[in-house]
Amino acid sequence: MNDTGQEFISRSRYHLIEDFLPKIERCLERLTDEQIWWRPNAQSNSIGNLLLHLSGNARQWIVCGVGGAADSRDRDAEFAQRDVIARDDLHSLLKRTLADVDATLAQFDANRLLDVRTIQGLDVSVLEAVLHVVEHFSMQTGQILMMTKMLTNADLAFYEFDDSKAVPNWKTESTHSE
Repeated sequence: MNDTGQEFISRSRYHLIEDFLPKIERCLERLTDEQIWWRPNAQSNSIGNLLLHLSGNARQWIVCGVGGAADSRDRDAEFAQRDVIARDDLHSLLKRTLADVDATLAQFDANRLLDVRTIQGLDVSVLEAVLHVVEHFSMQTGQILMMTKMLTNADLAFYEFDDSKAVPNWKTESTHSE
């Protein structure tokens, strides 16, 4: 087995499930449905739109593109949504999507990271597809965190500092093993 490739897959799974998801969940706990769908202007997305978009993107690129499931994504609808979808429904969608992404990556053969897939009309390696999703998830999570801070005027307290060392205050024990 390719150790470097396996480590890449393992760390990608970690960041999606055990880093980004808990941070988004902390935001959702602090927001009302109305705040989740607030947007600063017509050109900006709401947190709700970002959650729909993250779910669509991760499913299309990993579950469908890497895993071979049928792709029925309507990307434009993720951004066009204006009606309130309840926080719990958005949370469930994101968790289901990430569970499917995690399962797809867990069974992926790391020796095939350089295989090419066509996703959104682009020919990309599996490695590039996974990297795209992790990077994209990171960027959108940052937007969700910033909007949550703006809406709640609160520190999300992701870290505590002990002897000048950052101690994560949001992590849970690993939910998967390699």
